[in-house]
Amino acid sequence: MGNTLGLAPMGAFPRRSPRREEPLPNPGSFDELHRLCKDVFPAQMEGVKLVVNKVLSSHFQVAHTVHMSALGLPGYHLHAVYAGDCQLSPSEVFPTVVGDMDSSGSLNAQVLLLLAERLRAKAVFQTQQAKFLTWQFDGEYRGDDYTATLTLGNPDLIGESVIMVAHFLQSLTHRLVLGGELVYHRRPGEEGAILTLAGKYSAVHWEATLNVGSGGAHASYYHRANEQVQVGVEFEANTRLQDTTFSFGYHLTLPQANMVFRGLVDSNWCVGAVLEKKMPPLPVTLALGAFLNHWRNRFHCGFSITVG
Repeated sequence: MGNTLGLAPMGAFPRRSPRREEPLPNPGSFDELHRLCKDVFPAQMEGVKLVVNKVLSSHFQVAHTVHMSALGLPGYHLHAVYAGDCQLSPSEVFPTVVGDMDSSGSLNAQVLLLLAERLRAKAVFQTQQAKFLTWQFDGEYRGDDYTATLTLGNPDLIGESVIMVAHFLQSLTHRLVLGGELVYHRRPGEEGAILTLAGKYSAVHWEATLNVGSGGAHASYYHRANEQVQVGVEFEANTRLQDTTFSFGYHLTLPQANMVFRGLVDSNWCVGAVLEKKMPPLPVTLALGAFLNHWRNRFHCGFSITVG
């Protein structure tokens, strides 16, 4: 009896398509490794500040700031921003020119350019009245899953002095990023380099980051409990200054009350908090902050009004 079941052709069986793995994301900039944790902590406030923001066009806006403090003379700042047409993300617009000048004539300026699809450039200048204090040039290349940055600070060919910083970050998985930083400085009679290794692990609701090298260590942990509560823990150790600091910060959002509350406690016996309150339908934001250093017996408080 012949075999009634013939062999089916190879094309009759469905083939299992190979699993396509999603490409690894770009790790971002080295300077933003601890950004989520640092945004939880409140900014230092002292004195009374009035900020008036004015949008002149879709590309140009200015801000006027008047600050009165018991620790120094009253000051005025003019802040101007020009943003171009090339927007890669909500926080990245090219070209961008930022300038800030105070009443004494000191200037802080930044210029951000997109030289190519993956190549970014930045120049930073800082003057004190008529003297240059800092000039810095950055070049950053963002690949599919890595970022490489080279920074030159205060280059002086005549005086043979320069500060060079190289950063590299690589995404090993969708959650793990590893990299390093190399800082090289040279001036007459002195030369040295510092190497720092860095790593970041990101989960759905938390993120842990660690920088460790010969100059010290910097670790941070960020956790989003829910839509209203965020907490951050930061540890910094400096081998040169023989100083270690541990800080805990929290961020509380009350959307129904249009309020944001930030607070901190650190190992130097410092406690501080800042309360921000928006006043709709008026374009006004009020902020009240207080900081107390128990160890040095110092207390600072501040109040600010932002219009626009």
